[in-house]
Amino acid sequence: MVKHESLNVYGEVLEPCSDDPVTGFFRDGCCNTAKEDMGIHTVCVQLTDDFLQFSKRMGNDLTTPHPEFNFPGLQAGNRWCLCATRWLQAYKAGVAPQVHMCGTHFRTLEVVDIKLLKAHALDLQ
Repeated sequence: MVKHESLNVYGEVLEPCSDDPVTGFFRDGCCNTAKEDMGIHTVCVQLTDDFLQFSKRMGNDLTTPHPEFNFPGLQAGNRWCLCATRWLQAYKAGVAPQVHMCGTHFRTLEVVDIKLLKAHALDLQ
């Protein structure tokens, strides 16, 4: 797999999202991506209970640990690289988590308008 260039939505070097728990398509702590990343796991978010409940209702339970996949289960307050389409879906449902813009990969902009991301930003430039 070849990673896309590691730049954020501002065109700057992509900042880490989370090392605890370790996140990212490559489990490198960053929201890096590649053509094989069909879900586009590029939005660095700070999870909320509302979003985690929404995700579970949509069929993606992020709270239950799965040690066989080295997945600890997530909780509100964790940062996580979220699929761009799931973030947009959560936005439309009114439960989008806040976004760490400097840790969000530029490829997110293929799916989500930067204005929406900025409206939910933890960090603005």
